[in-house]
Amino acid sequence: MSLPPHGGTLINRIASPEVRDEILRFVQNDRGGKVRDDSDTDVLQGVPTPEQRHCERSEAISKKVLQGVPTREQRHCERSEAISKKVLQGVPTRQPSPLNSLTLNAWEQSDLEMIAIGAFSPLEGFMDKSTYDSVVHTGHLSNGLPWTLPIVLSTTPEKAGNLKEVSDVVLKDESQHPLGILHLEEKYPYDKKEFAREIFLTEDENHPGVAVVYAQGDVLLGGKITLLERKKPQQFLKYRLDPVETRKAFQELGWKTVVGFQTRNPIHRAHEYLQKCAMEIVDGLLIHPIVGETKSDDISAEVRMRCYEVLMEHYYPKDRVMLAVNPANMRYAGPKEAIFHAIVRKNYGCTHFIVGRDHAGVGNYYGTYDAHYIFDNFDKEKLGITPLFFEHAFYCKSCGNMASVKTCPHGKEQHVFLSGTKVREMLRAKQLPPVEFTRPEVAKVLMEGS
Repeated sequence: MSLPPHGGTLINRIASPEVRDEILRFVQNDRGGKVRDDSDTDVLQGVPTPEQRHCERSEAISKKVLQGVPTREQRHCERSEAISKKVLQGVPTRQPSPLNSLTLNAWEQSDLEMIAIGAFSPLEGFMDKSTYDSVVHTGHLSNGLPWTLPIVLSTTPEKAGNLKEVSDVVLKDESQHPLGILHLEEKYPYDKKEFAREIFLTEDENHPGVAVVYAQGDVLLGGKITLLERKKPQQFLKYRLDPVETRKAFQELGWKTVVGFQTRNPIHRAHEYLQKCAMEIVDGLLIHPIVGETKSDDISAEVRMRCYEVLMEHYYPKDRVMLAVNPANMRYAGPKEAIFHAIVRKNYGCTHFIVGRDHAGVGNYYGTYDAHYIFDNFDKEKLGITPLFFEHAFYCKSCGNMASVKTCPHGKEQHVFLSGTKVREMLRAKQLPPVEFTRPEVAKVLMEGS
């Protein structure tokens, strides 16, 4: 089965507001078995609920955007409510209780939300063993669709011992507010070193993605999820668009072809050059920066977002560019994450995806263009999005413009290139990077934020 353009059919794992409220009253917290009172649920009632909009609008949007592709959104909303009603009716093996609960960290909360809103479609939950094994060893889901990164929920053997398979587990945040339900189907061990070796191509614990895996619990929990509550975001509110919303926006703008640009860094002249080259062959550009967890030495999301805003204000046609945040975590899996990023952007409605040098790389773990070569291993129809490959770009003094090795005949001594380390050193010294490297407005924002 191949997914059609604009992301195919979105998976929706969000409970309706009515069912959510009933479950939240039913689920006991850990404070002496007390049922949450009105003061507890007041916080929840004030949270915007785009999940209701998803369920109500999904069929209409799918008909318009997907042009007749059979919709599964309504089916998933109904299934989600049916599962939740079983919980409310007191089915013995599916009752949530204070014992059957897990506290999620920020990384896991992000994955929960990304699954629920369809950003990780076609996933409906955290991977079971057969799906995990298939992804780790083949880069595909069990049904043959491309998928290169395990999306898993871990716990300790001690906590896993308290959880029964074929039961419901309440998923809570750090404040013990219920966020969702894991319909637990399977508990299974896994080899962390194999995970690291197959996905990150290294077992080195200094790799940030490997470090996350090694810090996880030793048992994985597989099963579909139902999202009860989305944590109210504190930042970038106007840019927090779900897949169903970006698709609708593209349609309203008349964009039939959209190129997505993944970034965790400020956009400098080289990135701008790639984006504008791509814009010559598509209707619109989605700048889609990661605002989930990144490395500690990456530039903060707040500073990066301001850089994107000033760049769009001064150097991009406003009717052909959209900025929206991607709340996912950065995994630094290099070539395998390039495939993953492309699939996620397909779910957001993109038809094309920019892949530059060392995409999603870190340090010297991956080859400069490994993220290009990996696409040769995947069926184009099943992937469902067109990658646009770009060589390393730079400003050439002799050419007097931005170029790449494909278009510039001059030697490296004529090329203006600064490493991220060099830029950070200049900013700390209150020196503006040269205009050939970054726009003055961006440099000013970076200096103010350094």
